[in-house]
Amino acid sequence: MAAVLVMTGLSLLLGSLLAFAAWRLRPDEDTVVARIEELLPQTQCAQCGYPGCRPYAEAVARGEADINRCPPGGQATVDALAALLGVPSKPLDADRGPPPPAQVAFVREADCIGCALCIQACPVDAIVGARGHLHTVLAEVCTGCELCLPPCPVDCIELEPAPRRHLLPRRPDPALLAAAARRAARAQA
Repeated sequence: MAAVLVMTGLSLLLGSLLAFAAWRLRPDEDTVVARIEELLPQTQCAQCGYPGCRPYAEAVARGEADINRCPPGGQATVDALAALLGVPSKPLDADRGPPPPAQVAFVREADCIGCALCIQACPVDAIVGARGHLHTVLAEVCTGCELCLPPCPVDCIELEPAPRRHLLPRRPDPALLAAAARRAARAQA
């Protein structure tokens, strides 16, 4: 009888711990919004009519914005969003303007004071460094969004044309597109 009581007590304790962990570690983001946002190019250009990629993703998820309003993402992003959401694809909205030029940020080393304000402003963590030390930009991660320029007190950040090997605006990964298509197919079945 003692063994049954011990096992019951352990089961209740472990069940309580698991329930608490599930509650405490639950996802903070809406998964649809997160999936939409990961397909967007993260240029924060506002050509879609929203102040950045996250607000646009939220509007698309709520059905308030159309999927074809992202010039930097191009038709590949429109197709990926259509596959993800299980809606027909449509042509890119020409009224939103042309895609911005592919560019990356560059820190002039001689002028950088290491204030770290640019690091805090970067939405894709493309700037690395430590307070009081030189910062640098990871060109392969930088989207050229220009959000690091205003906070820099010494104007040591410049935008340069992206190198040819650097594909900006970022296009959705083919594996990500295939996964979005599979999810859409499963949702419709």
